[in-house]
Amino acid sequence: MSIRVLIADDQPIVRTGLTMLLDAQPGIEVVGAAADGREAVRLALQLRPDVGLFDVRMPLMDGIEATRRLAGPDVADPLPIVVITTFDLDEYVHGALKAGARGFLLKDAGPALLTQAIHAADDGNALIAPSVTVRLLAAFANTQTAPPRQPIERLTAREEEVLVPVAQGRTNNEIAGELYITPSTVKAHVASLMRKLGARNRVEIAMWAHETGRV
Repeated sequence: MSIRVLIADDQPIVRTGLTMLLDAQPGIEVVGAAADGREAVRLALQLRPDVGLFDVRMPLMDGIEATRRLAGPDVADPLPIVVITTFDLDEYVHGALKAGARGFLLKDAGPALLTQAIHAADDGNALIAPSVTVRLLAAFANTQTAPPRQPIERLTAREEEVLVPVAQGRTNNEIAGELYITPSTVKAHVASLMRKLGARNRVEIAMWAHETGRV
């Protein structure tokens, strides 16, 4: 069954290019394209896509506000959203992640990374452009004034081991190879981390790891 994707970008040529690129990938189908954030929210509620791919800079409503409305902390059934932009600016990444985005890519990421991000978001995981991951999450941690929240239960030694590579953007398969455990075991540890930390996705796990100085 194909992953149904909604694209939002104010440039027609970009919308067309992303649609052609993603439709050419097996297991992905573009079901709608919006020219601004307001239209993106409307189409998302109407079409119920599996994943949204939103640009940051758009008229009427930007991609970060659209993400907040569809995936923010108060949304009961959040849409997995990957934010994609030309601009490598910390404020955009911080805003996107705080709004509930499950991924952040630059538009020069290439088809392979873009496809990987779509699949990761659909699987409940997150992918941030490797060129910005560590720098931006560390910068995010440095901007926090309130103390990081405490887990509802103490993390186990193995969960602490899994936490670090998750925060570094590793996939379950990569973590499994590094720690000599199965991908399903990694998945179980990640689910436990999300529960204990009150995190909705891997991005929020990574944020917490940086906030607490573990990475």
